[in-house]
Amino acid sequence: MNDDLAALSARIDRTNELLQRMLAEVAKTPSTHAIFVDAGYLYAAAGRLVSGTEDRRTFDLDTEGLIEALIDKARTIFADSRLLRVYWYDGARRRIHTAEQQAIAELPDVKVRLGNLNANNQQKGVDSLIRSDLESLARHRAISDAALIGGDEDLVSAVEAAQGYGARVHLWGIEAPEGRNQAEPLLWEVDSQRTFDLDFFKPYVSRRASAVYEAAATRPTRDDVRFVGAQIAAKWLAARGREALVDLLPGHPYLPGSVDQDLLVEAEGLLQYSLRGQADLRRALRDGFWEHLQTQY
Repeated sequence: MNDDLAALSARIDRTNELLQRMLAEVAKTPSTHAIFVDAGYLYAAAGRLVSGTEDRRTFDLDTEGLIEALIDKARTIFADSRLLRVYWYDGARRRIHTAEQQAIAELPDVKVRLGNLNANNQQKGVDSLIRSDLESLARHRAISDAALIGGDEDLVSAVEAAQGYGARVHLWGIEAPEGRNQAEPLLWEVDSQRTFDLDFFKPYVSRRASAVYEAAATRPTRDDVRFVGAQIAAKWLAARGREALVDLLPGHPYLPGSVDQDLLVEAEGLLQYSLRGQADLRRALRDGFWEHLQTQY
């Protein structure tokens, strides 16, 4: 009997020793955080706050500068933690990176994840990507804290999944000129909330300069506009090279939003005629642009 008690006592001591070692290792392991950015929410809310519009074609966002500012902010808030990376979620047609998204993906410590973009320029599948990453990282103890920049109620399930594995989720929002731009159920579910104001975003958002043209006496023909599209394509190719062309061709007949906007602005300057609301002329412009590029491939 005494031998049994001695053996049991030895096993308990051994177990306690193992627990103490494990706790000591956990104490030595630094906390890790990651930043999850719903780019659709960020563009819409920051654009509305700074430039008065949610249409990302009408303003430029200094994504590199903004991402650095968010990393610095996280470094301050999670003082005893290290950054895993920034996850940037956006939509793209056929999930093909635009030039802007490619530039973001090349930034250090940034991972771009793409959902689809439908015909109405609405993101599809982004929320499920955020949930998948949040849940996976929390389950594998890769992060202890997640800073989530978003506002959609569909993100509630992502928050719950991460919290279920012990991660803390902190919701970062963008000041709304009126009312709220984040769903209340999402605000209720997270571990903490923080809102960034106009002063934080103002250095990174700027309206695009767009000339306003009076209606020309004579409307340009489709051939005129197609020729201008080809001219701009030749300049575009000379400036960026064939590698950029190879990246662009799989998206045909669509152009990335940033390329399409630049094409429109430059064409209006050459034609001295506004193509806004001129669907047939805009198609002719894109046709001329694509036709020239395809002859060079």
